[in-house]
Amino acid sequence: MPSLRSDAAADRFVVKADLTEYDLSGFEPMRFEIEPKSAALNMRLLWNVLEAVKAEARSRWIPYTRYAPMLLEKAVVRAGQVMGGG
Repeated sequence: MPSLRSDAAADRFVVKADLTEYDLSGFEPMRFEIEPKSAALNMRLLWNVLEAVKAEARSRWIPYTRYAPMLLEKAVVRAGQVMGGG
């Protein structure tokens, strides 16, 4: 898949592309943050851990403040815990 750096570029790609030409087997479902958050978490991390989280978030073109909760949610889902609003 090409790297698309804007919504407009993605829109143009989807209109023109034949997606059957791409291997989409590695795609993962995406969860969009729609409802407001009802809890907050303040945590201390080693500097290098935080820098690694920030670097990975940058590589995915998302703010690290959104990426860190995504990591936590993914870990909870993998552990078999129920996800839901609250």
